[in-house]
Formats: sequence, C-alpha cells, structure tokens
Amino acid sequence: MAKQLSYPAMQRIFARFQELEPEPKGELNHVNAFTLVVAVALSAQATDVGVNKATARLFEIADTPEKMLALGEEGLIEHIKTIGLFRNKAKNVIKLCQMLIDEYGGQVPSSRAALQRLPGVGRKTANVVLNMWFHYPAQAVDTHILRIGNRTGIAVGRDELAIERAIEDHVPAEYQQHAHHWLILHGRYICVARKPKCGICPIRDDCQFEDKTA
Repeated sequence: MAKQLSYPAMQRIFARFQELEPEPKGELNHVNAFTLVVAVALSAQATDVGVNKATARLFEIADTPEKMLALGEEGLIEHIKTIGLFRNKAKNVIKLCQMLIDEYGGQVPSSRAALQRLPGVGRKTANVVLNMWFHYPAQAVDTHILRIGNRTGIAVGRDELAIERAIEDHVPAEYQQHAHHWLILHGRYICVARKPKCGICPIRDDCQFEDKTA
C-alpha cells in the first residue's frame, strides 16, 4: 500500500485528468433518475456494456416505476436475463419501484439515506445517483478505485468507505465533482489490475506504484 500523496501531487494529478477529459461521463446508459438507479443496481457484478445491451430496449418501454411495475417481474427478467444474478435483481427492481411509488410519489429521492433504503441500492449506487443526477460531489468507490487509490497513493485505505473518505479529504475541492469518474476510467483503461499501462499513464511521474511497467 502506497503512502498518501501530497497536496501538490494531488493538484497535479487532477489538473492533468481535467485537461485530458474536462467532463467525464459514466458509461451506463439512462434517460432519467429512475433509469439511472435501475442501471446502477443492475451493474453489480456485471459490466456496463452488458447492462447497456440489456436495458436498451427495456428503458424504451419502462422508464418510470409505474411502467416497470406494469411489466412485472417475469417481464423484466426477459430483458435482463443476460446479466448475472438477474432473478434477484429483478425482484429488487420491482420492490424498488413499489417503494418509490408508495413513499416518494414515484420520484427518486435526493438523499443518500433515502436512496439506500431502496431494495438493491447500496452506498456505491446511492453515490453514483447523487453525483451523476443530482450533481453532488459524492464519491462512488468501486474495485477500480479501491485498487488504484492504494496503488498510486491517490486515496489510501483498506475498504471502500476509507477510500471514499480519503478522496473527500485529499482531492482538491475543485475536482471533487468528477473525481470518481476520472479514477474509474483511469482504472478501467490504463491502471488495469494485472498489467497496468504505465508507459502511457498521464500521471506516471506522481504515481507511487513501485512496479511500474515499461
């Protein structure tokens, strides 16, 4: 585990990320807050590409809790059966829809606590929705961020919550809104798990990873 990088190093790293990708976007397709919640919930133990393929037609016909409930659990399964754990996810999505209708007037709530009450929605999913839809500087920590945070020294911690707090504590305030997107994309395409592409890494000079590749 690397040591936490200094503030000047963090400033350089995130300025570089911003220079390369001023407005990073999440890769899950959605058309509103509801479909974003569903897409993120479906993405657990699945790839964004796989989820997008499954939801392309689904979100055309069921883009509200009411429409999703009308589709029903079996109807939903027909759309998402290519995604891992699809039966359990379908149950949660239907329960989620009912709760949104019964308790929130069919609208997606804008608080982490309320979001986490929804079936199938954990802290990471809640943070994605808060960040991407409501534009809060919430940090959704996934396996990529957990790995590269410790590898590089950008955010050091032993679990997702510790990494989330490290990002909040150490990433300069002006970069907080997009921080987790930059980190996810960096971990997905450059700082990969087995053979990180250090030769093309834009933050190589500040990274503390000792076993840099050529």
